[in-house]
Amino acid sequence: MDDFSKGGSELEQALRELRIINRVFAAARPTLRGVRGLWMELGQPTRLTILDIGAGSGDINRLLLQWASKQQIAMEIILVDLSTEACAEARAYYAGEPRVSVRVGDLFELPDSCADIVTASQFLHHFPTAHLGPIIQKMLRAARMGVVINDIHRHFVAWFTIWTVTRLFSRNQYIRHDAPLSIAKGFRGAELASLQSITGLENLRYYWQPLFRYLAVVRKEPEDEKQ
Repeated sequence: MDDFSKGGSELEQALRELRIINRVFAAARPTLRGVRGLWMELGQPTRLTILDIGAGSGDINRLLLQWASKQQIAMEIILVDLSTEACAEARAYYAGEPRVSVRVGDLFELPDSCADIVTASQFLHHFPTAHLGPIIQKMLRAARMGVVINDIHRHFVAWFTIWTVTRLFSRNQYIRHDAPLSIAKGFRGAELASLQSITGLENLRYYWQPLFRYLAVVRKEPEDEKQ
């Protein structure tokens, strides 16, 4: 969400409706593809710690947990968000799930190498383009293996679709305002390609995904750990 100023029940309802939107538009699949790809490249470890920054209620990670169970991976997921309302909603959503913990926190306060993979879903589009390099570099420092970014493809068809859907099926002002705004703030491929010129992000790979998504993956190379 772009604006937490109202907070309270309006935001809590928005987070619940956002979970429905994410299911309808298969928003979790790019994150799973990115994590699974890194896992395979790195020898299919039997344990994985995932830290999801700007996690909201963390529903994107439900698909990761299902996949980990099938692969018999001991997975721990840490959800981090600045919003206390979002963290409360995440705790309620994952009540009884011992593999998930929730923390109120900021990306730039994370210690280095605090998780195997650091993920962000629908997080980076909230920031100006000039800030993206430092944000991803910090994510990479917090990761031991790599970074997975799942974000929105800025496209008129996507904007019109979400504008129509939110006006037909929601009366929540967060959803009606922020969902189309998020599309308008999304990315084009050239913008992601430009990140490859930033120190440490030369091996950033990005892929278009169905239903107007981009997946970006940065594997942490051994020399990254020395920086």
